[in-house]
Amino acid sequence: METIRVRGRFHTGHRQLRHEGKCRFPHGHTWRGEFTLSTERFPRDELDMSVDFGALKAIMKHLDHKFLVTADDTTLLDAERFDPEGLVLLPGRGPSVENVACWCLERIVDVLTDKYPGRGLTYRLSVRIEETENNIFIVDDERTI
Repeated sequence: METIRVRGRFHTGHRQLRHEGKCRFPHGHTWRGEFTLSTERFPRDELDMSVDFGALKAIMKHLDHKFLVTADDTTLLDAERFDPEGLVLLPGRGPSVENVACWCLERIVDVLTDKYPGRGLTYRLSVRIEETENNIFIVDDERTI
């Protein structure tokens, strides 16, 4: 079994619509992410590399200094009020740590699919996102690509 692990940090803002506490207001975090990918043996490219760490870290860098929103946040999605370049649209009803982790997981799958399409390899994927040092969400998945 081979494993790739990358860690990164990114700064984003968000607000939790319909939250009854202080999280309903726009605020920011310094998030930490860790991606773990495992398979029996990774394919190798012409440089004898499996997956470039930079391609995985770019997922977190894409979130850096952005505001996280979902389709429900029609105020922030109004392009006349807010620059769409500064937003990242997440799945779900709120830009929770859970939805950030799931968004990252799908981007990892995109990286693997683009690099090695149709190989039929089963990957174990884990995404750990820390909204704060005490608030952490982990999503694990297994995909055949």
